[in-house]
Amino acid sequence: MDKKSLQQIIDHRKEKLEKILNAGHIAFAYEYDKADDIEDIHNEKLNRLGGTVKTAGRIVSQRKMGKAAFVHIQDISSKIQIYLKNDLLPDGVYDEIVRNLDLGDIVGCSGELFLTKTEELSIKANNLCILSKNLRPLPNLKEKEGVAFDSFDDKELRYRHRHLDLIANYEVKNVFVKRAKIIKSIRNFLDNSGYLEVETPALQPIYGGASARPFTTFHNSLDTSLFLRIADELYLKRLIIGGFEKVYEIAKNFRNEGMDRNHNPEFTSLEFYEAYCDVYAMMDFTEDLIRNTASEVDSLSFTYDGDTINLNEKFQKKSMYELFNEYLKKDIKTINIEGLEEIAKSKNIDIDENANFGQLLDKIFGEIIEPNLIVPTFVYDYPAEISPLAKKKRDGDGVLVERFELFICGMEFANSFSEQNDPIEQRKKLTEQNSLRDAGDEEAQVLDEDFIEAMEAGMPPTGGVGIGIDRLVMLLTQKHSIKDVILFPALRPE
Repeated sequence: MDKKSLQQIIDHRKEKLEKILNAGHIAFAYEYDKADDIEDIHNEKLNRLGGTVKTAGRIVSQRKMGKAAFVHIQDISSKIQIYLKNDLLPDGVYDEIVRNLDLGDIVGCSGELFLTKTEELSIKANNLCILSKNLRPLPNLKEKEGVAFDSFDDKELRYRHRHLDLIANYEVKNVFVKRAKIIKSIRNFLDNSGYLEVETPALQPIYGGASARPFTTFHNSLDTSLFLRIADELYLKRLIIGGFEKVYEIAKNFRNEGMDRNHNPEFTSLEFYEAYCDVYAMMDFTEDLIRNTASEVDSLSFTYDGDTINLNEKFQKKSMYELFNEYLKKDIKTINIEGLEEIAKSKNIDIDENANFGQLLDKIFGEIIEPNLIVPTFVYDYPAEISPLAKKKRDGDGVLVERFELFICGMEFANSFSEQNDPIEQRKKLTEQNSLRDAGDEEAQVLDEDFIEAMEAGMPPTGGVGIGIDRLVMLLTQKHSIKDVILFPALRPE
């Protein structure tokens, strides 16, 4: 629709608004006693036929026929038809309100519940009031036999105008209702397991806990630069040091990195930490948490990208070395950095010329192996170079750390360590990360002296896990873009 046509529609609706106001009616109400949700009316129809109901919602279709009209209204729960007839309504209401209704208007009505000749549940209105007049037209909504067509389906427009998306594409609401249930289920599971929910700073003087570029801001009163957190890990570990033995946070994190179907610069993450625990106990606990959450939102078994996923089955456990052997027929215990570079070159994988052995290994793993990890699979035994916050693998040679990542449908969902609790070793690893930053690695971690000082007070053995909430919602709602499960995703300026 061009701007001229749009303005003409808006002007015409403003004229209707003036007619409603000049007739003495309110067009933008203060409140309305919505006694009945539409879904409840449908569920209780056998007991309520012939009785009076009172509800409200947005007009999504209408047919006007002289002195009578049929309109459908929609609330958050469902839709229902309203039958409007001049001689059934109070004097003036039909001519002054009904004739001036448009798609998108929000109305309240009361009347007798009945079935039409076609057995459609409807309200025979004895009163109607306008609660909010629509001035800007909605997307072209059409429906035939209960199926929507010509709907608002341009994804870019839907993300930019989520309010219209929610109105036009009713099923979108269900995704976000389910998202809320998933987060609630996670909270309940952790609370019932003895964990304490806490809150840590989103603005941090030193960012840490992950390998990522931060967003930077400036605090005028403190006269200092601050960073939006890339993770809440180091603050949660301070709480473990302080004596809390089980803590978790569901937090917004911010990473100044690329965007794709799995990444948004602002995302929701769950992190939980338990004292006197290691990565192997966390593996079992994470599996239980995800299975319980899926069960509570009826998503234990589903199809994703053509693959059948059953979260009720035991998750697989495989070492990174085992997977390299399986998919690349290579024993990486015998490969040096030059050998990895040759593999990357043969697979047309772009690599950083300054990448170390662990980074190369991780890059090849992400490009070649990760997309094949369809059934839930815990991958363990990671290179020490890319895991500076994890403890070395016990009884190992120092090359590997105690870490797992969980993959499902070719996506990473969880990351976990036996957390490093030796402050001397931690300082060494973060100092090495500083050297990588000086060499040009913008995502290398920084040395946080305050955190090291906290560790020097004594940190118990600890297991920690991070889970991407947005990706988990994608999986459990069978959506294929993170933008479909974030109400207001980041977008390029128009």
